[in-house]
Amino acid sequence: MDYDEDQGRRSIAEGDPLPPDEWNGFAAGTRVEAIYTAHGPELARYFRRRAPAQDVSDLVQECFRRFTQSRGAAASLIDRPAAYLVQTARNLLAERARADGRRMQADHGSFDEDDHAGPDPHAALEARDTIRRLADVVARLKPKTRTIFLMHRLDGLSYEEIAAAQGMSVKGVEKQMAKALGAIRRSRRDGR
Repeated sequence: MDYDEDQGRRSIAEGDPLPPDEWNGFAAGTRVEAIYTAHGPELARYFRRRAPAQDVSDLVQECFRRFTQSRGAAASLIDRPAAYLVQTARNLLAERARADGRRMQADHGSFDEDDHAGPDPHAALEARDTIRRLADVVARLKPKTRTIFLMHRLDGLSYEEIAAAQGMSVKGVEKQMAKALGAIRRSRRDGR
């Protein structure tokens, strides 16, 4: 480096190494601190009027994080940092409002009177009465027919499995099931 006596500073000689292009020197951090000191309280007041008190410091911190990480931060540091920070604050609040809206939509449940009124007592009584009538019909079936019907409907066995367990043909199981279903149909038709 050469020393310029007229102005009292050093100039860079042709062979001197140059700092990288993104290097701002030691003053960049100092400038950000100065901008934080100058504009941090303003941003906090801005957020206090528009956001919950517990979120104010996080929002201010997020504004400055975006400010220091933006591509144009070097120009903003010099030109108009207050305008950049206020616009960032507006954007943050808009993003929060959109996120809150999405969250509220996801949590929203529609109001159906049936859901809130509870089950229909008349329907419950009818269902109970139907079950009682069907139990009576099944109880009146012949023992072999009743056993085959219950093996198929309650135990979920196939006709082949029932035939093997009862020692009869599949055709015989089908006939017994037809008898049971016929008796159930008749009782429902007759209302007994």
